[in-house]
Amino acid sequence: MAGALDRCARFFVDDEWPHERVEDPPIVRSRYSGHNADYDCWFQERRAEEQLLFYCRAPLEAPEKRRRAVAELFARINYGMVICCFELDLSDGEMRARAAIDYEFIELNHGFLRNLSYAVVVTMDRYLPAILRVIHAEMDPEEALADIEGPTSS
Repeated sequence: MAGALDRCARFFVDDEWPHERVEDPPIVRSRYSGHNADYDCWFQERRAEEQLLFYCRAPLEAPEKRRRAVAELFARINYGMVICCFELDLSDGEMRARAAIDYEFIELNHGFLRNLSYAVVVTMDRYLPAILRVIHAEMDPEEALADIEGPTSS
């Protein structure tokens, strides 16, 4: 049976994503072109734990003076998010979306890997305009999120 990253690489081939395999850490990385930007993304395997993660990195870092606002935006986005979540590295401003699974009893077939990866990259692409508005101090996090999702009902 093919290993998890072999299946991920096969998924990238089948969906025509350019990719490369890296052994340390064990990842298969690629690029995704969304409506709003191009994104670095990758599958990462934690073999001992039988876990598979898919990441999509924002095309810029949050400047230090805007990281608190971005953190608030991510907390607001993540609340109620089902499949993936946003992460912010407070030390360097790296921003990414992530989904993770324990694959011990899951068949990592094309459909599963497609659903997992596209959920993450489409989510990053959807919310990038709000992230940019917060980074450039055009809107506060609540306004930027409402601009993407629409106003919430009370």
